[in-house]
Amino acid sequence: MVAALFVATGGVYFGLPDVDPWDAKRDARLYRGPHPVVAHPPCERWGRYWHGGPNSDRFPRERQHKGADGGCFYTALWAVRTFGGVLEHPEASAAWHWFGLIEPPYDGGWVRADFTGGWTCRVEQGHYGHRARKGTWLYAHGVRALPSLKWGPSSAWARLDEGFHSVEERAAARLAGETNAHERLSKVERLSTPVPFRDVLLDIARAAGNTAVAA
Repeated sequence: MVAALFVATGGVYFGLPDVDPWDAKRDARLYRGPHPVVAHPPCERWGRYWHGGPNSDRFPRERQHKGADGGCFYTALWAVRTFGGVLEHPEASAAWHWFGLIEPPYDGGWVRADFTGGWTCRVEQGHYGHRARKGTWLYAHGVRALPSLKWGPSSAWARLDEGFHSVEERAAARLAGETNAHERLSKVERLSTPVPFRDVLLDIARAAGNTAVAA
């Protein structure tokens, strides 16, 4: 059995006979074992737009703070270290630095992440069916054999965003007649986990035990 933490209700982790999904209703912060985990803690407060995005000054909302995710990443990291498994977060997540984890190399390959036995790597979900390249950092702990994944850039063509830093920059580009050659994905598509990548993460968690790295 594998516990899937911080997953979407009714998503790709539901309906599997050997997976116990924890969505928002169950509150994955309450998970206390005993099974190894695949953890997808929310990333909104750890990414490039942790403060609310490029239009937050024009449409002010409640002030946001970097890392203010209600303890989700902390408990996900604790669960992976305690019960074994793997944690997934977007590439360049500020949580790596915040929790003292070593950043993985861009071109792929597992490297030591900390002094507790954790390993980390960068992989693109575009290799596993996502329409965008979707660079992703993984943190694994207590896994018998870490797999060799599909390293390096994928051929996926869609964008996770339009590549503009502000509403004004986007408007100016459009007035100048510039068009984005890449399709921009919806929020649901951006956050989704392709089934082949889900299966990779579940296999990593199922291999909980003494760690060895594949050649």
